[in-house]
Amino acid sequence: MFHAAGEFEVSLKPVSAADEAPMRMSIDKQFHGDLEATSVGQMMAGGNEANGARVYVALETVTGSLKGRKGSFILAHRGTMSANGQALSVIIVPDSGTDQLKGIAGNLDIDIRDGKHFYSIDYTLPE
Repeated sequence: MFHAAGEFEVSLKPVSAADEAPMRMSIDKQFHGDLEATSVGQMMAGGNEANGARVYVALETVTGSLKGRKGSFILAHRGTMSANGQALSVIIVPDSGTDQLKGIAGNLDIDIRDGKHFYSIDYTLPE
């Protein structure tokens, strides 16, 4: 198991009509640190205004260099929020890697502190 960490910037832009539910947004990210990459993707989000329940799902393709290994991979997100708490799962889709990242699998954690976004990735790669 390998580990990578760093910061990222994210830009979300609505792509759905104002009254469309669930809401759709485009994702553009810039990763820095062990992962020097960009990503593009789509997110869908919805919820229940009455009780504050929220959910989002997203797919994004990350392209760049992970600890010097060039290629791309796909991230799949699922996040929920309710009165019982929050849960977030972001996985590297197994076998979605290309070039030197072929065969990659793992998980990505996101931490937001003082308005900055940080990532931590635990992953495997074949020899």
